[in-house]
Amino acid sequence: MALSLTLPRSTDGRRRQLPLCSRSLVIIGANGSGKSRFAATLAGSLGERAYRIGALPGIYGSASKEAPDIDRLLDKLRRDELDNLLDFKLRRTSDASAKLEPTRLDTLIDLWREIYPNHNILLDSTHFAFTRDDSTDDSPYSAARLSDGERAVLYLIAAMLYAPKGAVVLADSPEMFLHPTVMQSLWNRLEQLRPDCTMVYTTHDFEFASTRQGASVIWVREYDPANSQWDYEILPPGSPLSEEMYMSLIGARKPVLFIEGDGVRSIDSKLYPLIFKDYTVKSLGSCNKVIEATRTFNDLNTLHHMVSRGIVDRDRRDAGEVDYLRRKNIMVPDVAEIENLLLLEEVVRAVASARGYNESTVAKRVRQTIIKMFAAEYREQALMHTRHHVKRTVEYRIDGRFTDISQLERHIAGLVGEIRPRHYYDELCRQFKQYINDADYESILRVYNQKSMLPNSNVAGLVGLHNKDAYIAEIIALLKADGEAAERIRKAVTGALHLQN
Repeated sequence: MALSLTLPRSTDGRRRQLPLCSRSLVIIGANGSGKSRFAATLAGSLGERAYRIGALPGIYGSASKEAPDIDRLLDKLRRDELDNLLDFKLRRTSDASAKLEPTRLDTLIDLWREIYPNHNILLDSTHFAFTRDDSTDDSPYSAARLSDGERAVLYLIAAMLYAPKGAVVLADSPEMFLHPTVMQSLWNRLEQLRPDCTMVYTTHDFEFASTRQGASVIWVREYDPANSQWDYEILPPGSPLSEEMYMSLIGARKPVLFIEGDGVRSIDSKLYPLIFKDYTVKSLGSCNKVIEATRTFNDLNTLHHMVSRGIVDRDRRDAGEVDYLRRKNIMVPDVAEIENLLLLEEVVRAVASARGYNESTVAKRVRQTIIKMFAAEYREQALMHTRHHVKRTVEYRIDGRFTDISQLERHIAGLVGEIRPRHYYDELCRQFKQYINDADYESILRVYNQKSMLPNSNVAGLVGLHNKDAYIAEIIALLKADGEAAERIRKAVTGALHLQN
C-alpha cells in the first residue's frame, strides 16, 4: 500500500495529503525558500517513523538522536561486528556447521569499494583505518584523513544501514560534498540497499533532483514564518515543462535531454537517465512535445548557453524524416521503438553474461525467434509503413495554396498517382523479404513495430527471468550497478542513437 504523507500547511490554510506513487519524494526550492523548515515540519508529523540524515551534521557532529554522526555510527559498526564474532564462536561450540553471516560492516566495505574501487577499509579492536591500492605509501590512515566527499559517502552508507525498518528517511542536501560522478550512483545504491524505506530528499540542486526518476516532487517557493505556511506546488510525475521548471533547467549545469514517456512508468524515463548520466533528462510525453521543446530550448541558446537534445522513437519514419530530425538535434535510434533497444544483440548478450548464461546461445535463440515472428508478419508491417508514408505525404502536399475548391479537388485526385502506394508497398515487401532471407536482425529491429515482440521473444525466460518486466528491471539494475554489463549496454544504446556517451 502506498504511503500517504500529511504535508505542512499551505498558504490557503490546508494540510494536504500526498499519496506517494513511488518510494521517493524530492522537496526542492531555492536557498531561503523555507524547504528545510518544510522538511522538518513534515518530519514532526511522522513521529517515530522519521529518520533524519545529512552529510554536514553527520561529518561535523550532531547531538541529534534522529541524525546520528559518523563517529557514533562507526563505533556502533565496530561493536556490532565484535558482538557478531562472539555470537558465532558461541554457536560453533554447539553446532560445528554454524556459518558466519554477512554483517552491516561487510555491506559497508562492499559499497565503499564499489564507489571507490582502489580504497580499502581495515578494522581492529579499537578503530577503523583506510588504505589505497594506488598510493605509493600503503600505510593505513585514520578516517580523519579522508576527504569531505569520502567521509560523506562513508557516513551515508552507515546511516542507511542503521535506518529503522520501514522508516521515512529525510536526507538533507543529499548532493553535499559529493562529486557529480559519485552522487547519482551512490543514492541509487542506497535506495536499492533499503527498499523498505521511503526516501525524502531536500535540495536546491536541480541536477540532483533530476536523477530521482519517478519520484514525487514538491516545489517550495516561499515560507511565511508569521503564519507557519508555505507556498508550494505538488508537481505531478511526467508533467509538461512549465515556465518555472524551464527556468530551473536553465540553471542546471548539465546539458538537457528531452524524452518521450510519462516520467514514471515508461521505459524511456527508466532507461535514458542511466544511459546519459551527464544529461539532465526530462520526460515530456509525446514525440511532438519533445521536438518542440528541443527546438525552443535551442532557439534560446544565446540566453542559457546550454546544449539541448531530444530522443524520439523511430516508429515508421523513413530515412528522409530521420535525417531531418537528426539535423535538429533530435536523436532517432536505429530501431523502431524503445522496446527494440532492449533486444539489441549486445544488450541481450550483456544481460545473459551477467546472469551466468551462455551469451552466444541466448543471442542466437532470440535472433531466430524475432526473425521467425517478422517472417509471419512482414506484409502487415509493410502495409503499416505504407499507411504512414501516405499519411505524411498527403499532409505535406495538401498544405499548398489553392485558389478554388476545384483546384483542390484536382490536386487530391492526382495524389494517388503521385504517391503510388501499391508501388511503395511492393518495394517494402521486397526489402522486408530480403531481410528475412539474409537473417538481417539489425534491419528487422529497425522496421519491426510490434509491442508483443519483447515478451514473445522469450528473452526473459532464456536468461532465467519470469517475464518482460523482470527483464527490463534487470537491465535497469545492471545500469545502476555501473559494472561491465552497464558499459556494454550503454555502448550498444548510444551506438544505436549515433551518439557515443
